[in-house]
Amino acid sequence: MPRPVTLFTGQWADMPLEDLARKASEFGYQGLELACWGDHFDVTRALEESGYCAAKRDTLERNELSVYAISCHLVGQAVCDRIDERHKAILPPHVWGDGDPAGVNKRAAEEIKKTARAAQQLGVSVVNGFTGSSIWHLLYSFPPVPDSMLDAGFREFADRWHPILDVFAECGVRFALEVHPTEIAFDTVTAQRALDALGRREEFGFNFDPSHLHWQGVDSVEFIRTFHDRIYHVHIKDAAVTLNGRGGILGSHLNFGDPRRGWDFRSPGRGGVDFEEIIRALNQIGYEGPLSVEWEDCGMDREHGAAEAAEFVHNLDFAPSRQQFDSAFAKET
Repeated sequence: MPRPVTLFTGQWADMPLEDLARKASEFGYQGLELACWGDHFDVTRALEESGYCAAKRDTLERNELSVYAISCHLVGQAVCDRIDERHKAILPPHVWGDGDPAGVNKRAAEEIKKTARAAQQLGVSVVNGFTGSSIWHLLYSFPPVPDSMLDAGFREFADRWHPILDVFAECGVRFALEVHPTEIAFDTVTAQRALDALGRREEFGFNFDPSHLHWQGVDSVEFIRTFHDRIYHVHIKDAAVTLNGRGGILGSHLNFGDPRRGWDFRSPGRGGVDFEEIIRALNQIGYEGPLSVEWEDCGMDREHGAAEAAEFVHNLDFAPSRQQFDSAFAKET
């Protein structure tokens, strides 16, 4: 049976959920991955208001949509990050507070615990998100970075996330880190190290998104094979490497959409990601969860892109074979 095709609502948070649900259904989606910002899913209201989660589900069901996951990327970023003024723009006021970095880190961690409980109330078993990283700024090893600083960063990550994951375990919910630059895990090597830092506890896995691996030169299929038991959710998003001999792969301090960048995100099927091989790899590991379009393309109207992406993913997906193609030739002996 084909996997459900869903739309991540994070890039649509300026639109009321009622309107987006209607549009998503018209575009051809079968569900939404609800972002915990805008009016799409409010963690506090989910825990404090009777009927809040039922009302959200009713909105989706009236539009023939389901929900399989919620996403807490923005608050999750602040759990391990070195907090600065950039975070104020992405955090709810009650998490930002007075902006004191240690306080922001602590409040963000508590908010992610609440998110696990809210997911349980909504009836979903996966929360996608970010972890942040206290050592991302050490990416380029000059001045030379001693191993002790990196070790300390992974220890800090584990110390902050173990108590959070204890709540996830209590709720029967799993956290799926979107492996991504600026997170504690941004490629296969660091993803393995993050798992090891947590003792490979079952509550922690990955939201596989090939767009973040592609431009780094990381093999998406090998990532799936390496973490075959930890792919808890899948984003469908594309990227294109556009090096022109002037800018580099690090983006040149140019924002997304600037044609001088060395790479950028693209609507699914319009970049360089090999989705054919990704679907085959997902079939090989037995992944049966949603294929969630995270639509990002600064060069395309988003409604056109979202509708096109839904059709692309429906056409892309296929069930694995249950027999060898040549089994019909076999003769009894």
